[in-house]
Amino acid sequence: MQIDIVTIFPDFFHGPLDYGIIRRARDAGLVKIETHDLRTFTRDRHRTVDDRPFGGGEGMVLKPEPIFECVESLEVVPGAERDRRKQSVVLLSAQGKRFDQKVACELAELERLVLICGRYEGVDERVAMFLADREISIGDYVLSGGELGAAVIVDTVTRLVPGAVGNEASTQQESFAAGRESGAGHRPDRNAGTLPAAGIRAGKSVRPTSVPDSTCGSGGLLDYPHYTRPADFRSMKVPEVLLNGNHEEIRRWRRRSALAKTLANRPDLLDGAELDEQDRELIREIEASSY
Repeated sequence: MQIDIVTIFPDFFHGPLDYGIIRRARDAGLVKIETHDLRTFTRDRHRTVDDRPFGGGEGMVLKPEPIFECVESLEVVPGAERDRRKQSVVLLSAQGKRFDQKVACELAELERLVLICGRYEGVDERVAMFLADREISIGDYVLSGGELGAAVIVDTVTRLVPGAVGNEASTQQESFAAGRESGAGHRPDRNAGTLPAAGIRAGKSVRPTSVPDSTCGSGGLLDYPHYTRPADFRSMKVPEVLLNGNHEEIRRWRRRSALAKTLANRPDLLDGAELDEQDRELIREIEASSY
């Protein structure tokens, strides 16, 4: 996968791109990431990339000329002819669609991703209308520029590239992972590799063996709590259910805990989560116990 970042601060990315999973993915040749200095594509001696907006208003706006010329220099297929299943040009913008795991999965399927980092008061609207395929915002707040947002997207997308994470099954079990569409149209079941009965309910006769029976996918919920050694730390003990070796009880505890945490911290996620009748019964138990 090729990721290109268009920015007026290319040095900003020296840190975020040089550590952890991104670094390993780059070293392994799974992802190629390049930054492009927007000022290189200016024509005046001051290397001006912004100007005052027509109609008046506070702040400055990024000019269209250097952005268009920079993206065109990357030899990305022009907008009208672009196969958006393979290439995408994204404008980082406070007015964009909110970035989430579903969007990350879509972007991770691409062969080429171009990220345009906005700055100042905004970007000339013609960039959004005629150059970018989509506008994306990483949250409902205002940043000084799109660089932080681009770094977030690069990290989120890179870890979904096959081979970037050592245990790929883990990316399907994390918070917000509602199942990733693959090129073959396969959508992982949130209970894949978990309780045998779950496979029967889904009409499956073969159960994947890549994850333990006690593991449950998030199905769009927040992740369940995790514990490790020591089992008793400063009198704070690991829940006994996780130590008894009963995979069915562990799976049920994890699912209930994920539902409880989601209900407490992000109840809005329940509307789009993959819930079955067993989940709804657990939610009723959680709500009843809170009174």
